[in-house]
Amino acid sequence: MLGTATRTFPIETESSMLSEIAAIVVPVFVLAGIGFIWVRAGLDYDFQFVTRLTLEVGTPCLVFSTLVKTEIDVTAFQTIVLASLSLYFVLGLIAWAVLHLLALPIRTYLSPFIFSNSGNVGLPLCFFAFGAEGLAYGIAIFASMVIANFTVGVWIVSGKPAPWHAFKQPMVYAALLGAVFLSQSWGVPTWLGNTLELAGQFVIPLMLITLGASIAGLPKQAPWRIVGLSMLKYALSGIVALAVTWAFGLTGIAFGVFMLQALTPVPVTSYLLAARFEAGAAEVARFVMISTLLAVPLIPVVLRLLLS
Repeated sequence: MLGTATRTFPIETESSMLSEIAAIVVPVFVLAGIGFIWVRAGLDYDFQFVTRLTLEVGTPCLVFSTLVKTEIDVTAFQTIVLASLSLYFVLGLIAWAVLHLLALPIRTYLSPFIFSNSGNVGLPLCFFAFGAEGLAYGIAIFASMVIANFTVGVWIVSGKPAPWHAFKQPMVYAALLGAVFLSQSWGVPTWLGNTLELAGQFVIPLMLITLGASIAGLPKQAPWRIVGLSMLKYALSGIVALAVTWAFGLTGIAFGVFMLQALTPVPVTSYLLAARFEAGAAEVARFVMISTLLAVPLIPVVLRLLLS
């Protein structure tokens, strides 16, 4: 069984459980709130610079350094990647059928239904809830999402195949290289390991601040249709994720991370791709905003179930 190692939680009472959950979610919401308030206050936020710095420098360093120093089993890493891709595939089939029944545009809504914010939201939650091992599993899922989103996701939104788009992302190469080092149990010189680890440490707080800043700039309208679709996304993601964890035998920390990542909101990248390819960007922006707001009460409930 994958992920049989479990985390021991010193939780004896309901109050200590709530304290444990608060220690996980409060840093996430506070940092996102900083970005939100920053933009709403009219202060400059260079999204292009921050995004490029995070995706092209910080995230590859975080991914590689985490995989090199983690002690998770190679088979476990491979299994959770396959489980992630299976999750996206099954969700895609179900969401495609649902959207056809609802007569909603596939190019606009299919990608947000499939993919979740396993980077900005998921990675911090995995780290705070499950430590270094949880972060390693979370990165495996995040890397899978990036590859799927920038190939199949771009295809869905643009209407044209884009098999090589993902390989323009430096994080993909960092994940592949890190997987090789992990499989061979290779290490890196101390000076290089310290450099990469230090460069990757700014990623999680900057991702959260950028998430809040992005939400602050999205359209504020919230039609009930988007609220319903957001709730439907979470329901489908949870059901399919449970089925996938059973099929792949995910338990312990691997199970917790997989469920947590599956139940994160619509990623901001879905909005960016919709805007780039003119595929209903305003609707996707509302989808991002509403699903993120719904995550505020949802995530503590999910953590309550996972940690108990």
